[in-house]
This record gives sequence, C-alpha cells and structure tokens, in this order.
Amino acid sequence: MIDIRKLGLFNKMAKEGGNTVAAHLSQMTGMETEMEITKINFIDIPDIKTHVGDERQIGISIQMLEPPHGYILFLFNARNAKQLANGMIGDMGETSDAADGFTDMERSAIQEIGNIMTSGFIDGWANVLETTIDISTPNFTFGPGSGMVDELVGDRENDMALMFDSRVHALESDINVKVYTFPELEELVDLMQEIEV
Repeated sequence: MIDIRKLGLFNKMAKEGGNTVAAHLSQMTGMETEMEITKINFIDIPDIKTHVGDERQIGISIQMLEPPHGYILFLFNARNAKQLANGMIGDMGETSDAADGFTDMERSAIQEIGNIMTSGFIDGWANVLETTIDISTPNFTFGPGSGMVDELVGDRENDMALMFDSRVHALESDINVKVYTFPELEELVDLMQEIEV
C-alpha cells in the first residue's frame, strides 16, 4: 500500500532517471540526446517475459546493492546499439557497417554507453528517493530478451516489475531503449513513505 499522494514519485523517478541518462549521453557523444518516458506500467513478471519477447537483443543489466535492491535492465536492438556506438566513436576509430558484427572499438563504446545509462538512471532515482544506491558492474548479454528477464527475476513468480517505456532520441534518429526495473517493491514503498510530498 502506498499513499496516493506519492504516486507522482514514480513519474519523478522516471523523469529524473531519463534526464540524467540523456545529459550524460549528450556529453559523451556530443550529440543532442533526450530521453522520453512514454509510459510507466506495473506488470506481472510472467507477462513481462511475453512482452519482451524472444527476439535477440542487447541487454545491459545491473543489480542494486542497496535499497530498493533488485535489478534494472535496458534492452535495445543491435542496429540501435551500433548507431549509438558510432555516434560516440565519430572519426576516432574503426566502425563497421555490418548489422550483426561489432568491432572491438564499437564493443567498448557500447559498454561505456551501458555504464552511462545505468549509472545515470540510478543517480536520478537516488535523487528523488533522497538516498544513495550502490550498483554492480553492468552485465552485457546478447540474446532473447525473455531469457534475460528470466535469468534476473525468473524465480519471483508472483511479483511485479515496474516498466518504463522510454525512447532515447539521438543522432536525429529514433533509438528505442526499453527500461525494465525490478526493485523489491516493499523496499521501494518504504523509501517512498519516508519522503515528504
């Protein structure tokens, strides 16, 4: 149960997280970047696996090592990852036009982008929740999205997750990044209850 006046905190967390990500990406890539959160949903975990689908995607996940604990997963397709990486590398290094293969330079750029997105998102959350949240090193996976969700929280049968449907605009192209958050909901509610609204 959460005080209805505090529901706005979910929007605030999404917005702060998204804006922090966009600001960091803009600095690193020199491209104008904005992150738009289009919807926030609470979804049962089995339904999330269906929603995410079995298409092979790039996943970047981190674990929150402090309350509200749990995981955050960013998912995007290989083409979008390549666009972001090439924007970051610019003329500095080797890029390839092949849709499925990544050069070492592109790989490390994607890894850096993953670091920026995950830490930016969590910084935004921590600001709203008036706390600090330590996180694990980002973990990279390429495979079916549903499998990644299963690996992170497959044993939480009757739990729910918070889904931020977001879009990163960069390079004058539509890059879609979906953000799935799996906080321990009771811990999240406890943190929210302490905040004066």
